[in-house]
Amino acid sequence: MTIHIGAAPGDIAQTVLLPGDPYRAKWAAERFLTDARQVNDVRGMLGFTGTWQGHPVTIQGSGMGMPSLSIYVNELIRDYGARTLIRIGSCGAMQEQVALRDLILAMTATTLGSPSRGIFRELNFAPCADWGLLRAAADAAGAKGTQTHIGGIYSSDVFYDERPDLNEQMVRHGILGVEMEAAELYTLAVRHKCRALAVLTVSDHLITGEALPPEQRETSFGEMVEIALAAAFAES
Repeated sequence: MTIHIGAAPGDIAQTVLLPGDPYRAKWAAERFLTDARQVNDVRGMLGFTGTWQGHPVTIQGSGMGMPSLSIYVNELIRDYGARTLIRIGSCGAMQEQVALRDLILAMTATTLGSPSRGIFRELNFAPCADWGLLRAAADAAGAKGTQTHIGGIYSSDVFYDERPDLNEQMVRHGILGVEMEAAELYTLAVRHKCRALAVLTVSDHLITGEALPPEQRETSFGEMVEIALAAAFAES
C-alpha cells in the first residue's frame, strides 16, 4: 500500500488503463473486465482489477492534470510493478479534419510544463508513445473501422485556457487535439523503461465548438477501451 493507492501487494496488474475520472474507471471495469474487484478507494480515486480475455488488468483513475497523474503512475510503476500504462480519456480536437467521436492515438505529446520539467532544466525533452503499443492500437482501430488519427497532441496544464495565441500555434503546427495528462505519462514511462500510450476519444472541438452530449459519450468511450485492451495484449 502506498500513500495514494490502498491496494495490497499483488492487487495491481502489470497492465493498467488510466482514465482520469474514477467513475469512468468503475464503468469500464464493470463493462469490460471479468471478476472485477475494487482495489483502491483512497481519496475517492477508484481502482479495479480483473481480467480481460484471461489477462490481468487494472483500471485506475488518475485524476485531472499531469500532477495528479504523476502521483498515481509513479506509485503504480515503482511500488506495484506496472509495466504497460495506457491513458484512456477524452480530448478536444484542434484540426478541422478531426471529428467528434474520432479516435486520436498520440504519437507525441507537446507541453508547456509538467511535473518532470524541472529535471530536464534547459532541455526540451520530447515525450513519445511506445511504438509497439501505437502500432497495435492502430491495427485494432483499423480492424474495427474506427476513424483514427495518429500524430501529435498537446498536454495542457490548464483547463480554462486564456492563451488563444498558443492554441493558434498548436493548430498551425498540426497538433491533433488537446488533453491534460499524456506528456507526463510518456515521460515517466520512458524513465522507468515501461510502455505507454494515450488512446483518446474526441468529445469536443475547439474550432467548431461542437461537443458530445453526455448520453452519447459512453458508447464512443467503450470503443476506446476495447482498442486499448487489444493493443495492450497484441503481442501476448
